[in-house]
Amino acid sequence: MPEPMRDAVQLHGMEIEILTQGEGPLVVCLHGFPDQPRTWTPLMSKLAANGFRAVAPALRGYTPAAKAPDGNYREWATASDALELISALGYEHAAIIGHDWGAAAAYTAAALAPERIKHLVTLAVPYGPAFGRAMLFDGDQQRRSWYWFFLQLPFAEAAVAHEDFAFIARLWREWSPGFELPAAQMQELKQRLAVPGVLPEILAYYRQALGAGPAPPGEIAARLKQPITVPTLYLHGRNDGCIGADLGAAMAPFFTGSLQRRVIDGVGHFLHAEQPDLIGAEILAFLRAQA
Repeated sequence: MPEPMRDAVQLHGMEIEILTQGEGPLVVCLHGFPDQPRTWTPLMSKLAANGFRAVAPALRGYTPAAKAPDGNYREWATASDALELISALGYEHAAIIGHDWGAAAAYTAAALAPERIKHLVTLAVPYGPAFGRAMLFDGDQQRRSWYWFFLQLPFAEAAVAHEDFAFIARLWREWSPGFELPAAQMQELKQRLAVPGVLPEILAYYRQALGAGPAPPGEIAARLKQPITVPTLYLHGRNDGCIGADLGAAMAPFFTGSLQRRVIDGVGHFLHAEQPDLIGAEILAFLRAQA
């Protein structure tokens, strides 16, 4: 099957780079940090081979042309981008798959516009207050989340970029123990982060999340307090070195639609990159069952 094609769409005053593959019902794949659309390629190929159109955008801030005009990198901004992407591609609704920050955007898109999201698949980041509480009160999660606090520091950009982004390679090793991202993909990720002006925008996701960012408007804030009604599949790697797999156990009260939760043995944080066949099979089975 041909490789995904590169394209770009205009969203909210930004030029958003996308990868696209296949024809059929739309599935939007949202990456996280430190990552990029290319990591979705194996899953996109599986989706395309099974009758879906898979599209993986670069999140706002991940290219110079995608610098947020309003400076907003909160989850409702990236969710709004995902919803606008669905319309820009000519669809009324889509399935959405999100990993890490992409998962936060996917949850928010489903909360803000459940009629636009047919199926929700999230990886590695649970929904609800459990993660935030663990960062405050759980020593194990505090040790995993050290980078959140480090990235608030004024010299973080220089530290992250030092020695050819050794910081980024370290996060991948710690978060997905025993897995090595293919060298070409790691180099592409480093090149993306090295583009002047990109890294400060990406770190703004963390800086705004800890209090420096805009608060949600009233209508959005109200919707985010409501449970998610969209059928949802949540996958978390047992060996995740970034977020404890047990934190997903408290998600159920925040869903009134169906929620399936799986903890996958033998994988870590970047589970879709580590075991694309296994993760792809889980996702395809969910999409087919919910069709």
